[in-house]
Amino acid sequence: QVHVVESGGGLVQAGGSLRLSCAVSGLTFSSYPMGWFRQAPGKEREFVAAISRQPYYGSSVKGRFTISKANAENTMYLHMNNLKPDDTAVYYCAAESTAVLNTPSSWKYWGQGTQVTVSS
Repeated sequence: QVHVVESGGGLVQAGGSLRLSCAVSGLTFSSYPMGWFRQAPGKEREFVAAISRQPYYGSSVKGRFTISKANAENTMYLHMNNLKPDDTAVYYCAAESTAVLNTPSSWKYWGQGTQVTVSS
């Protein structure tokens, strides 16, 4: 059984930084792409970043966020810098995609999400 658990969310002022973590068990972590999505109230789930052989970023976070994997720890990270109020959302970790990485429907496993709130 696959488990995906996010952590690290919280409240931060605009311009600040946070690091999200995603711990995965039950699959061969190093063999599959991993991704981050976010969803703000009343909006669709939005692609943030993904990593397979290389990282990919959504246009709204490119240059500010960095995705990384620690295969020995079965953990993925999202380093978020220069946070803006528009980054406020629930951030979800996703595992195992066999199709287009920026499409939520192509991902097989999801965590419960962690709230990130950026105050102005």
